[in-house]
Amino acid sequence: MVQYIRARLDASFAALSDATRRGVLEQLGRADASITDLAEKFHMTLTGMKKHVGVLEQAGLVTTQKVGRVRTCKLGLRRLEEEAAWIESYRQLWDARFDELDKVVEELKRKEKVDGRKKG
Repeated sequence: MVQYIRARLDASFAALSDATRRGVLEQLGRADASITDLAEKFHMTLTGMKKHVGVLEQAGLVTTQKVGRVRTCKLGLRRLEEEAAWIESYRQLWDARFDELDKVVEELKRKEKVDGRKKG
């Protein structure tokens, strides 16, 4: 199970690492689009856009359906809950570390203030 989740996270983050693919997801969040429409919008060849859509499709973030000669893309059924949970766990870890660092800095400032009074 852990390997499966790790593989999904790897696929998702790899797909999301590219600005064009993130843009495609934003576009599909507004409306379904053909690969041709997406290629035109992003000033790219059909072959290039097909590759981007393929990466998103492998990650489960996009689905495509071919009707006649047109391949229409839409957001996949998969949501990014696992990815959001992974990011949140690290956000909490860093928040805790920064909170501890804040305590150290405040203690050092307090000691510096007390030491300054003793010298004066």
